[in-house]
Amino acid sequence: MSIGHTLLGLLESGPRHGYDLKRTFDEKFGHDKPLHYGQVYSTMSRLLKNGLVEVDGIEAGDGPERKRYAITDAGVTDVAGWLSRPEAPEPYLQSVLYTKVVLALLTGRSAADLLDTQRAEHIRTMRVLTDRKRRGDLADQLICDHALFHLEADLRWLELAAARLEKLAKEVGA
Repeated sequence: MSIGHTLLGLLESGPRHGYDLKRTFDEKFGHDKPLHYGQVYSTMSRLLKNGLVEVDGIEAGDGPERKRYAITDAGVTDVAGWLSRPEAPEPYLQSVLYTKVVLALLTGRSAADLLDTQRAEHIRTMRVLTDRKRRGDLADQLICDHALFHLEADLRWLELAAARLEKLAKEVGA
């Protein structure tokens, strides 16, 4: 995820302080991985340096001064360009699961046990996500569906790998 573009997009609705950007980011996108304050301020500093945001005001408080950031025309153009570009599909050709299966076979460990354990972990995670989806709003449902579809694809791969283990063991051993 491009944190810079996401923060710029959040600024399109109006100027905000770094704290407000972090809070909104976490509410909308950071359920499982909230932003650190340092990440927000370092990103805003870079966006400021690149002319994509400007300081709209500074407020004094009990602690450090609070800067309010606003997106510039260049920032709006940058976000529009980012939103219009498709993301490259991730083919996962360097899968950790595949590596573990091959290494298990190479080292004489049970690849079947590894696949069974992994299948159980995928199913456990899918149950957690399904429960979260059931309780969540539409945005949470969509992100959970995205994750669930990926986990379902992994499960299909796990089943296929299990069905081909004997043949794979012969090829890996050769």
